[in-house]
Amino acid sequence: MTAPQTLDRAGIAARIPHSGSMCLLERLEGWDAESIHCSTTTHSQADNPLRTESGLLAPNAIEYAAQAMALHGGLLAVEGSTPSAGFLASARNVKLAAARLDDIAGALQVRAKRLSGDDRQVLYEFTVAADDARLLAEGRAVVVLNTPLADMGSTPS
Repeated sequence: MTAPQTLDRAGIAARIPHSGSMCLLERLEGWDAESIHCSTTTHSQADNPLRTESGLLAPNAIEYAAQAMALHGGLLAVEGSTPSAGFLASARNVKLAAARLDDIAGALQVRAKRLSGDDRQVLYEFTVAADDARLLAEGRAVVVLNTPLADMGSTPS
């Protein structure tokens, strides 16, 4: 059985380590071996767990992209296997074109493209855009896999 091309929020939550309101993505729009496209309107929700008194600030776009990367890794995993535990090690060349995300109308379009990687780390480039294709955030991120630090986040305390 192959991984689905689209998923709803429940399907996404089952494949990433984020649960409850911290699962920020609502829909997998499509993916292949190199890239993933997700969408969401959770940025406009008053109870978004990343929201502060100042609103949902644009740097949080990195977390949206990181969840898309985690989902991509889960979809690439061999059927029946446990996806590699990972953590965001760095975000580079990040450019933000908005101050806040919570005042963006419509869905956020979250895309990530795998540029290189192995069983220890993966380099992605990412974009977060508004429904009208206006770019809100872009950058590159390194995800480190299968390390003691990554495993700490996946074990109960």
